[in-house]
Amino acid sequence: MNFGKVLIVAGILLIVLGGFITLGGKLPPLGRLPGDIVYRSGNVTFYFPLTTMILISITLSFLLRLLR
Repeated sequence: MNFGKVLIVAGILLIVLGGFITLGGKLPPLGRLPGDIVYRSGNVTFYFPLTTMILISITLSFLLRLLR
């Protein structure tokens, strides 16, 4: 693995982490995004975080692509 790529990924992660810390209360938390499906009926709750899964998949794909 190239050391330059490691530094780039570490920098991107720090920027994202800093953004989450700075905008923490202003952004909707993961799991409560528009497109996440929640069905409640009596004692049954069905939760399907569709949008959250897509965002995590895109983010991980981008990071893994940088590490190649």
